[in-house]
Amino acid sequence: MKIAELKIFYFEDDGIIPNNPDLPVLIYRNALDQANEAEEVFNQNHWLNSWTNGIYDYHHYHSNAHEVLGVMQGEARVQLGGEMGEEVTVHQGDVMVLPAGTGHKKLTASPDFKVAGAYPDGDSYNVKKGSLRERPSVLIEIKNVSLPTSDPVFGDKGPLIKYWLKK
Repeated sequence: MKIAELKIFYFEDDGIIPNNPDLPVLIYRNALDQANEAEEVFNQNHWLNSWTNGIYDYHHYHSNAHEVLGVMQGEARVQLGGEMGEEVTVHQGDVMVLPAGTGHKKLTASPDFKVAGAYPDGDSYNVKKGSLRERPSVLIEIKNVSLPTSDPVFGDKGPLIKYWLKK
């Protein structure tokens, strides 16, 4: 496995989607040689509680867990960071590592689009949509999410170690 290109995004709290004040979103382009094995690769690197499906077509985030999404098939345009965030196109073999609090939404996708998702050490995850009444508690939850011990694709090496754990 290798990364053809690494994309790094920092998103600020937009008042609805909190994003993560400390950790960047990492996108590994063409990181999965065998994209259909994304879930297995994540599990081998202790990113568990995995699933395969798609990405919700509304803005949401997880305040209690970091998430990795690996594109197993097809492609999609995804909005990261909320309404004022960044639109990115992801393709088969790409991996997105989203720190807790990061907004994400599928804008469009090919008919065959499929992703695998997982969470460090099998953390349970919630789904938050940006309700103002959740704000005080989710901001605390995001700050209290433990850092993962390994990169979801490269284990004890890889961009996550440099950009998240070496802070």
